[in-house]
Parts: sequence; C-alpha cells; structure tokens
Amino acid sequence: MNHKIKSLVLSLAIIAIFAASFVLPVAVFAQEERKPLFVGAWPYLLPPQGHFNTFVTNALTFGIYHQMIQEPLALYFWANLSYIPWLATDWKVEGDYFVVHLRDGVTFHDGTPFTAKDVACTWQIHYMLNHPIYQYIDKVEVVDDHTVRFHIIKASPVLIRYILREPVRPYSTYKEYCDKVAQLWAQGKGPASDEMKQLAAEFRNFRPDKYIGTGPFMWTGEITEAEVWFKFYENYWNKDRVKFRWLKLINGETPQVTPHVLAKEVDYATHGFPPATEKQFIELGIRIIRPPIYSGPCLYFNMKIWPLNEVWFRRAIAYAINKTENAWVSLGLSAKKLPLMSGLPLEFEEPWLYPETRAKLNPYNYDPQKAAQILEEHGFTKGPDGFWRYPNGTVVHFELSFPAEYADWSAAAQNVAEQLTAFGIKITPRAVTFTQHPQEVLDGNFQLAIRHWGGGANPHPYFSFYADFIYWNQKAAGIGEGRPGISFPLEQDTECCGHVNIKELVFACAEGFDVEKQKEIVNKLALIYNELLPGVPLWERYGNNPSLDGVRVTGWPPDDDPIYKNPPYGDAFVVFMLLTGYGLKPTPQNMPTPPGPAGPDITMIAVILIIALVVIAVGIYYMKKK
Repeated sequence: MNHKIKSLVLSLAIIAIFAASFVLPVAVFAQEERKPLFVGAWPYLLPPQGHFNTFVTNALTFGIYHQMIQEPLALYFWANLSYIPWLATDWKVEGDYFVVHLRDGVTFHDGTPFTAKDVACTWQIHYMLNHPIYQYIDKVEVVDDHTVRFHIIKASPVLIRYILREPVRPYSTYKEYCDKVAQLWAQGKGPASDEMKQLAAEFRNFRPDKYIGTGPFMWTGEITEAEVWFKFYENYWNKDRVKFRWLKLINGETPQVTPHVLAKEVDYATHGFPPATEKQFIELGIRIIRPPIYSGPCLYFNMKIWPLNEVWFRRAIAYAINKTENAWVSLGLSAKKLPLMSGLPLEFEEPWLYPETRAKLNPYNYDPQKAAQILEEHGFTKGPDGFWRYPNGTVVHFELSFPAEYADWSAAAQNVAEQLTAFGIKITPRAVTFTQHPQEVLDGNFQLAIRHWGGGANPHPYFSFYADFIYWNQKAAGIGEGRPGISFPLEQDTECCGHVNIKELVFACAEGFDVEKQKEIVNKLALIYNELLPGVPLWERYGNNPSLDGVRVTGWPPDDDPIYKNPPYGDAFVVFMLLTGYGLKPTPQNMPTPPGPAGPDITMIAVILIIALVVIAVGIYYMKKK
C-alpha cells in the first residue's frame, strides 16, 4: 500500500478516535442523566460489614429511607392519628383475628408478585427473633394470595401499629428460614426453644446476595464510603405519585454530613446539628424544620453498681443537673426541658395523664442544695478538694459513655460531666463510636451512659414506657435471651402504687381498645417512673432538620403544616412526602433535559465509530506486517 493510502487510513483513525471521545460521553450521559434527584443523608456501613439481611444488626436499611425500598402495609398521619392504606388496601378486627387485605398488582424489584406469603414470612422471622408483637398475637395465617390474618390473644392498638408499619420483606429472599420457622412453630417450638435458638443464631449470619422490595427506589449496587445511589423502579405500583427518579444518600454522622449540607449538596438531613452549625445553615439561607421527635437523651445508670442502684442517689443526680442549661448548650431551640419527669414526651402528657397525676409528679428542678442534702443524709461528705466521698472516704467517681458521632448527645454528655464534676461528683466522659455504643450498654459494659428515652416515632404511651423501662434493660438478643443492660429490677415496691410488676404493666397499658382503661395504667406507670427514675431524661429533642429549597427540591410546606406532626424518624414526614407526592417536587433545573429534534441515534453513531476504529486499527496492523 502506498504512502498516500497509509496517510489516509491514519487520518481516519485519528478522526474516529476524536469522534468517539466526544460522542461516547454524550451517549452515556443521555442514558444516565440522574434527574430528578433527591439527596438525603444517613450513616451506613460498607459491605461486607453492611449487608442485606434487614432483620439484624448492621443491615443496609438506610434508616428512614428503608421504607422507600421495602414498604409497609400502611403509612401513618400523626395530625389526625390515622393509617393510610399502602401495600394493604384495608384491614379490620374480625372476632379473634386481625385481617388484612393486600393490594393486587404489586411486584418486587425482581419482578416476583407481592402476596400474603411475603407478609407471613416477615412475621415468621420476627417470631423466631421474639418480637414484642407476640405478647398480643400467636399465629399468622395466609388465607389466600391477597389476605393474611393474625390470631389475637390480647386485643391492642399496638399489634395494629406493629403489623401495618413494618416493612415487608420478600419470601423469595428468606424462604429457607421462613419455612423452617413455620415447621418449628407448628410443632409448638417457641423462640425460647433450643431448636429456634439455633435457627436464629444461624439466621443472624445469613447474608442475602440481593436487596429487593416493592418500593419506588431500588438497589443499584453503587455504594462507596461517601455515598450510595438508588434508582426508580419503573414498574412501581404507585409510580404517578412519586416525583423523583433518583435517590442519593450521603454517608456519615453529623461531622461527615455537615460540610455537604453547607455546600448545599444535601436536600434534607435528620442529624442533630450543634447550635453553631445550625446558625451557619440559616445564614446560608437553608431552612430549619423543627418537628417533635417524642424522645430525647437520657442519663442511664448501671444498677449492678452501688450506689447507682439506689433510688435516692439517682434522685440526687437528677437535682444536681441543670437540665435547662443542658438542653440549650446541646441543641438550642430544638431541645426542651421536660416540665414533668413522667417518661412520656411533652405532647403525650395532657391527653394521657390526669390532672391529679401531673400534680403529683416531681419535676426534679435544678436544686444542688437538695442533691447535697440527700448525699449527706446517706453518709457522704465533701472533701477540701470539692469532691464528694463515700462513707469509707474514697472519692465518688464515674465514667460516662456516649455515642461520639451524635453531636447533640455528645454535647449533652459533656455538659452533664462538667455539671456533676462542678457539683463534686467526678465524671470522666468517654466517647464510643455510635455503632458500638448501644451494644456496650445492652451488654452492661458501662457505669453511666447516654441513650434514648421515650418511644420516638410511635403514637401510643406503650412505646415510650417500653423504651424507658425495658429496651435498655431487657433487650432481646434476637433469640429470646435477655442482656443485662441497665439491670433495673422490674418488680419493685413503690410508695405510689405498692408492689408492682413493671413489665406486666407496660404491656397491659396497650391492651384492649378502651382508652380510658389504658389511661389508668399509663398514669400508674408515669408515677412509678417518676418515683424510681430508671433514668434521668435530660430533655425532649425536636428536629433541627436542614431542608434546602430551590436547588434540586422545592415545595417544602410551611411550618404550621400538619405533616410536621409526623416526626423525622419512624413515620418520617419527608418519606411520607416523597412516597405520596405531598408538597415536595423537583426544581426546573432538576428535571431531565428534554429530548431534542429527531435526528440520528447518538448511541448508534458511537457504536459505528467504534467498529470503524477497530477495523482501521486492524488494517494498520496488517499494513505494518507487510
């Protein structure tokens, strides 16, 4: 081949390379334009530590966004205390059964149909793991593909709450374990049986190879230390209501997420941002939404340690802490001191507690003189160094642990340590990574610790008292066995109520559908909590949620909108809005680029150019050989 032909071939090769380098990215972008996009934030663990068994520790549930992947049977609207049909179309109590009818035409992300078998499987796994619902039901039955029923042994609004708000997992993923549980259950083997314990232990190591649900967003496999992506499920049953087609979550707790919020790279976050950071957000024009969380940080005591197991000592601690100060330095306007130490959130006290009960409750207002008097009455003395000493002369000194990455709880813990040390009880604060800290508390590996009080995103007092008395005290370890936790005795002799079995009262306060009968027990539990102080609630937390308007998202409702009765967690208002189309919508710049006029297929051109490039390259190779 002569020189001119060689030059021509070489020129064509160069042109093909340049064309491909420009056209291919355009083609890829046209296929992968990720709009409209919503950006949230939630901490998660990378695989393999993070995994797809969404029943057990370290699962990649992504917190509040879990229910956008694996959906519940119903949503809940706090403003009018009502359930909204979702995967279920209706439900009712029929005799001794709670019967649920399921939506037809729903599919999982892998195309398999959603049926009653998936709902039953979800609750079979929970039976093995000793879920609290089995205080109220003892059987789950598939009636037909779209009907499932639960046999009631104790009527309660709690069982309805548990059933309707639980994310439904696919039978196709968990069928091996669901079938084994069903067999053992039919043989009368309960969660405490050796066979079920062994199966549960095996199950906690089960790692599914895929993550599927019925929700509008599905797993893409794109996960890094920094972010994780989800794309819209095109066969989603309610697709016309969902206004976004991509979901991205920024990984991390408050320190990691803060720079992204400041850079306006996050549309919404639930983290507890310090007052100084919140001020920066406001200065940048980022709106702060403050919904009630119905919970907050609490100072817990290891009751295996003297004198932490003495109620008089816990009362002295309650008097020695200025809880108004602690609230303000921790979270500013989003923290409120509790006027009554009832174990219930502020919003529950008026509708649930009788006026005479509220009058009896000790507010434990800041009174260091009262705290000192209590200690002196029990033989404690204050040394010349300003520290209290036990009757044997040794300094009173405790370690206070807290989750390091929770900025609001960290601030609360540091302030408690400073206040108690100034009072004369020496406190050494110890920060523990947020994933490890709850395990340390449940295992009894602490002296003093900051964990939550109150039921958070649950609208019945039962959930608050379960958290206050039981959650950090007798938390099930997944196989029906208790862990020591705070080791607070649940049978006590009280001044207010005589001898009480607190665990029985907690479950009894949610039995039946007669609210007045429930109130009687709720008031009793409030008095018991106030008297015995299994923990000292520091304040009630309200959200200080940065909600960016005008960049990718707009349509945030005004502050007085009823949607903000829903808390940021559990029945999360932002998830409710994203699922239903309530308020939120993409900005114009967050919409996909409209298609241009009809013309050649860019992708096809790119493919042709690549083929041409290969042919030319082969030609050049053979020319050189000749």
